[in-house]
Amino acid sequence: MTPGGTAETGLGDAARVLLASIRIANGTMGLLAPAFQARRIGTPEDAPLYPWRMFGIRTVFIGAELLSRDRAQRDRAVRPALVIHASDTISAAVGGLRGETTKRTSLMLTAISGTNTVLALLARRTLNDRPAP
Repeated sequence: MTPGGTAETGLGDAARVLLASIRIANGTMGLLAPAFQARRIGTPEDAPLYPWRMFGIRTVFIGAELLSRDRAQRDRAVRPALVIHASDTISAAVGGLRGETTKRTSLMLTAISGTNTVLALLARRTLNDRPAP
């Protein structure tokens, strides 16, 4: 926690850093080991892997923005995080309900995305919502 910070901000910062770490780790795996990531969720062997690499690099950059020393840049990364992760959570759950993934995979993806949604919600505590001078 920074001098003059609050426990709420400290929790938000911890959530922001953890969310960034998860994004960077998952993005790196998608970029460097897309077949491994695809197998984890039961993607067919013959499915293209380029989307994993494509989203992997984006995920790494978004994670890095959450760690920026520039407060404004961090805030720009935190603001859409809740909507991004909530939509991921809903997509994972709907995919399971529609039978697009196995029950086990759907539960795993929904739990992971749900955790990221909670972290994104907590990270919002760090936003600087004061008007610019």
